[in-house]
Parts: sequence; structure tokens; C-alpha cells
Amino acid sequence: METVSLQQKGDIAVLSLNHSKTHNAMNYDMADQFRAAIETIKQQEHIRVLVITGEGKSFCSGGDLDTIFSLYDRSPAQGQTTGEAFYKRFLSVRELEIPVIAAIKGHTIGAGLCLAMACDMRIASADTKLSMSFIKLGLNPGMGGTYNLPRLVGTAKALELCLLGEAIDAGEALRIGLVNHVVAPDVLMDFTLDIAGRIAANAPIAARYIKKAIYDGLERDLYSALAAEAMCQTILSSTRDYKEGLSAIREKRVPVFEGR
Repeated sequence: METVSLQQKGDIAVLSLNHSKTHNAMNYDMADQFRAAIETIKQQEHIRVLVITGEGKSFCSGGDLDTIFSLYDRSPAQGQTTGEAFYKRFLSVRELEIPVIAAIKGHTIGAGLCLAMACDMRIASADTKLSMSFIKLGLNPGMGGTYNLPRLVGTAKALELCLLGEAIDAGEALRIGLVNHVVAPDVLMDFTLDIAGRIAANAPIAARYIKKAIYDGLERDLYSALAAEAMCQTILSSTRDYKEGLSAIREKRVPVFEGR
């Protein structure tokens, strides 16, 4: 059974978790197919933005219970190796240079929330319930949860969410900065694709450099970031897109960026 599906809409790709009977719970097959889909996207140079979503009523309810039990029903060394490899398949999304938007809805729980946090932006349906529920299983978060969550919402709120393990609604997620927008369920994909299209219409090489600079900047001091920005601007000033952007401003028209 195909547990993920990949569609292309012009210069936007849509990767969907496709196991709605389990609210798109993550298992080994999904992990392998997700990784393969990311590798496919890497090879498609015309793709400028990726949208990740879930089929059915939910984004992702976290790890499939049988999969979780099998991860840790072995020696500690084997459990660590297998668990890390499992999570890395989904975190391969962070290897993409292009912007990635998660369109989330319904259950967005545990590792499912971690996948959403690994994306660059999150658009939530108003019916979304989000939870770092690992503590309810007697576990600490995995899949980069303790890395990404405090960077999005701050240390104190991250601790609250992880230590309580309780669900919050989309409105609260918006208030604390965990999601970018909250929209009605029936317009979730249209709204997300509109944002993706507006990003895709901008200079794609610059978009990739911006994404890298922001993530690298989280680990840099100010003056190291300033030097990196200056280097990137120098590189981008040699592109045809830069010249097109200048010409469009002078000619008072919308620029047409080619990614060159």
C-alpha cells in the first residue's frame, strides 16, 4: 500500500501522508516512502515549494503503536539505532533547500507535530489539535522535538507543552507562534497553495539562500551572520534573477524569475 502520495502542481509539489484509517500514523513503510519522495523532489529542479499534508481528517497522529513498541522491544543500543534511523527518514525534509510548508489539520500529535515543526512554515485548519504527547507514553520527545519546539515557542512554553503532554487548539498554537496562520477547514489547501504560489513566484535562488541563512543564523553570532549575508548578496547579485528584479522595478512591472 502506498502510504505517501506525491503530486506536482506546476512549480509546487504536494506530498501527502496517505494512511487515513490510522490518522496517518507513522510506520516503517511510510518512513521509507517518505524518504524516497524527498529524494524525488531533490531531483526536480523546477520545484520551488513543497507542501506537506495528510489525507483524510488528520495530518498525523504520531507513531504507529506497533512501530513504537517494536522500536524499543529490543536492546537499548538497537532501540537507539533503529529509532534514530526511523526518525531521520522523516527529518530528511530538512535536507531540502526549497521552502516547505505544512498544511495541518485534525490530529497533529507527537511525531506528527515534530514533522510539522521540521517544515519551514505551518498553516493550520481551525479543527487542528496539537500535542507533544510523548510523556503520556513515558517517553521524552523524539524526531527533533526538543530541538525545534523551543526555537519556535521559547523554552518555557516548550517545557510546558512537553511536560503536560496535553493538546492545544489551533488558536493557541497561533498565539504562541507554533503555526503561521489558522484558516477554516474547507479552505486549508487553497490558502496554503496560494501562499506557496506567492513564494514560488519570487526569485527561487534567493529563497534557498534565505532559508539557509535563517537556519544557520540560529547558531551564529550577529557578526558571523552579517558576513554570511554579505557573501550571499554578492553571489546573488550575479544571477539573472537579480537583473530581472532590478529591471522590473525600473519598468514598474511584475518580475518573472527563472531561477538562474
